[in-house]
Amino acid sequence: MALSADDLRRFDAALGAPGEAEDILAGWRIRFPGVSLTRCDAADMSGERPFREYPGCYLYLVDGSGHCWRITDDPSAATGVVVASRR
Repeated sequence: MALSADDLRRFDAALGAPGEAEDILAGWRIRFPGVSLTRCDAADMSGERPFREYPGCYLYLVDGSGHCWRITDDPSAATGVVVASRR
């Protein structure tokens, strides 16, 4: 499953809005059905470059098409996302 430009705009609207990332993430599966989500702390992603930065979190794209998943900057290869809290 590739992420579309519309998906990315919707992520921007949801994650860039004021408020707690936890509140937004609680309804993730309803807002973004079919998009795999992994949540973690920003420190867990050290050494990786985020795809996007928001006030409360970083967004990373995940390519899980191979045996092991990897971080990608290519939405057409993304099979999910990681949202890392910035605390």
